[in-house]
Amino acid sequence: MTKNYIGHLDMDAFFASLEERATPRFKNKPLAVGSDPKNGKGRGVISTANYKAREYGIHSALPISQAWELSQLAKKQGKEEVIFLIPNMPMYEKSSKNILNIIKKHSHIVEQGSIDEFYFDLTGKTIKEAENVCKKIKKEIKETEKITCSIGLASNKLIAKIAAGINKPDGLLVVNPKNNEKFLEPLSIRKIPGIGPKTANILNQKNIYTIKDIKKFSEEELKTMLHEKTGKDIYDKARGINDSLVTEDREVKSIGGQATFEENIFNILSISEKFLTHCEEIFNKFKISEFSSFKNITITIRLSDFTTISSTKTLKNKFEKTDIKKMKLEAFKLLLPFLDKRKNPKLKSIRLIGVRLEKFSKK
Repeated sequence: MTKNYIGHLDMDAFFASLEERATPRFKNKPLAVGSDPKNGKGRGVISTANYKAREYGIHSALPISQAWELSQLAKKQGKEEVIFLIPNMPMYEKSSKNILNIIKKHSHIVEQGSIDEFYFDLTGKTIKEAENVCKKIKKEIKETEKITCSIGLASNKLIAKIAAGINKPDGLLVVNPKNNEKFLEPLSIRKIPGIGPKTANILNQKNIYTIKDIKKFSEEELKTMLHEKTGKDIYDKARGINDSLVTEDREVKSIGGQATFEENIFNILSISEKFLTHCEEIFNKFKISEFSSFKNITITIRLSDFTTISSTKTLKNKFEKTDIKKMKLEAFKLLLPFLDKRKNPKLKSIRLIGVRLEKFSKK
């Protein structure tokens, strides 16, 4: 019987796996990709840790200083130190494109969720046919890219994504549509996309730990417990309800990035220099994009106490690909109040800066 089937492909420790492929001596060694730890004094976070490093408690988004401490603790216990590497984005992006092209051979609609995650539509196939397609994709990626992936196959994007994470690494989990709710019920609430630490803490206070526990509460109770939209969203997801379609062309809504200082600083010249260099990097991303202009500039500042503040300006006239000087000027105007008491009354030092461009036009 044919039905709507969607696959979610998630590469296994993608950045770290590619580094192991590039340098065979790293194989079976604990390895983490991120910023330079600088003997525990580095700034930034882990992008990806391989499974050996994860045994030490190192994971993505962990501050690099904490990762370094865990590595040193492992060393004291007689284990191998973690190998820390700076990201090699050109290598990762090339492999991501190759993987996308492999998936496109087997599916007429592929949506790239991130550099290492992909949804693909297998509508019209039986569950067995869809499973065989997933096996072919996994085999081809392993043979050509020399790395592994995990795939979840289900009747919607939500369950496919959750399933992809269950049997990692190199897993394939097929969820029969008849068993959607049965599959979800024993899982931790953190498996639901959108439930982070704060939401989980609120739910835990009500003795809600598994997805089955969520289903003991009505939609209205969840809306009261959480926000209106969040409560409704979690009520539906706990029941496997998700109507999102796999869409080939995801609209890019922003182009931006962040830069962390090596140490918290309040040297106006140093901050300004790094900020303007960062602006130029972001503008260069815009220049090679499909867009011809933009109208919104947002800057983000993170202070030494981790307070994070954003400031946005909507421009009267669109900025085009030749307007880098104007863009840097407008962004710098947004920065200035953080360098005096207008938006930084205690003159706290700055940890991070970010710039984001939005409201694009193609004409």
